[in-house]
Amino acid sequence: MVSVPRLVIAAPSSGSGKTTVAAGLMAAFAERGLDVSPHKVGPDYIDPGYHALAVSRSARSGGSSGGRSGGAGSRPGRNLDAYLCGPDRIAPLFLHGAAGCDLALVEGVMGLFDGAAGQGELASTAHVAKLLRAPVVLVVDASSQSRSVAALVHGFASWDPEVRVAGVILNKVASDRHEAMLREALEGAGVPVFGVLRRTDAVRAPSRHLGLVPVAERHAEAVDSVSALAARVREGCDLDGLLALARGAPPLSGPVWDPVAEVRGAGTGLASADGPVVAVAGGPAFTFSYAEHGELLTAAGARVVPFDPLRDERLPDGTDGVVIGGGFPEVYAPELSANEPLRAAVAQLAASGAPIAAECAGLLYLARSLDGQPMCGVLEGEARMSDRLILGYREAVAVSDTALAVAGTRVRGHEFHRTAITPGAGPDPAWGIVHPERRTEGFAQGRVHASYLHVHWAAVPAAATRFVAGCVPHAARAG
Repeated sequence: MVSVPRLVIAAPSSGSGKTTVAAGLMAAFAERGLDVSPHKVGPDYIDPGYHALAVSRSARSGGSSGGRSGGAGSRPGRNLDAYLCGPDRIAPLFLHGAAGCDLALVEGVMGLFDGAAGQGELASTAHVAKLLRAPVVLVVDASSQSRSVAALVHGFASWDPEVRVAGVILNKVASDRHEAMLREALEGAGVPVFGVLRRTDAVRAPSRHLGLVPVAERHAEAVDSVSALAARVREGCDLDGLLALARGAPPLSGPVWDPVAEVRGAGTGLASADGPVVAVAGGPAFTFSYAEHGELLTAAGARVVPFDPLRDERLPDGTDGVVIGGGFPEVYAPELSANEPLRAAVAQLAASGAPIAAECAGLLYLARSLDGQPMCGVLEGEARMSDRLILGYREAVAVSDTALAVAGTRVRGHEFHRTAITPGAGPDPAWGIVHPERRTEGFAQGRVHASYLHVHWAAVPAAATRFVAGCVPHAARAG
């Protein structure tokens, strides 16, 4: 049994302010010197970036020096997605990410009970809260209601008796009089109020076609925003009461997710200190990545080295394979195109037979062009921005053997993009989508696997071991 103080920050619906409150709480508790472990329900990559910043030292404007020395500032934002990873992995992944923390805060997704379409509660915030046996704090947008807030909170608190709605934070409250009306109404609801936040636009993060602008694109401004959120939360929330609530969460049983054990079970490829160099794209254009991917690559024997396609004119020395995750290459198409030396290096590496795994943004970068700007030319596809948003969970099967999977491997993934590539699939597709519709998707070309589908490797650790095993050492290829 493992005791982890924890809270789930949820809301009745999207737009209620749970990201604002969650990031503010993370920063406020980190300022107190607590080692805060940040988590996000669902597949979203952007919010975890703000979470990681909120618990980092760079976003802290002061506070006590108590808590664990050197704790805060070393934790990435992690996702907990019961659809992508399966319900049985949620608690183990949580325990892995939260190991040794003073407090774990989990931001929900959409409304509390909203899950995968047509799948009941699967992957909803409520589902994850139950799997974690965590108390839920409901962030309520009170801007257009007064006494009705009691009916709303009562309904959410009583809908599923297995979900413990243990408190409320009222957001977008207009005035002292408005606050008094809300508190009076909630007195009979049996759910305590842990905070009241006034309406303000002062710390709103900018958005664009896929949501918030990632931290990596506006780091200095994001630091200021997170500091301002922490100040709002300190002033408006009962931090001591919330911490006591978190510490009252019951112990969790079960295994802790371990990347080394996962790759051993999947059949590890290499396990020496001189393993292959796997270059992983990062920087402002490629910000989407699950923390567990790098951990699995490392456990499988790879030396993971980051590079920035916007700034680096060559791949890391001795690169044996490349992983290019998601992000916003469409925002940086001219700059990516202008870096001709790196585009040529990526194309040369692909031609040499080295494995390349590219997902979503990586797919666009490997294309012949993006919005008319030359890209790496590894694939024959032409990519462009589109007016249509593609969003949703998918079930897929590997059509043929690729750098990540053997033919017949079934996965669950997620698509989230407002771009299109023509053709949408190569002669050898990466995946056959089987739900919610049937189609082929992506490219399996030599040792290149490129697709729009985001897959969480914690659910398929063999992807990491297969990729690393396929990395022929650079010296051998050069010879």
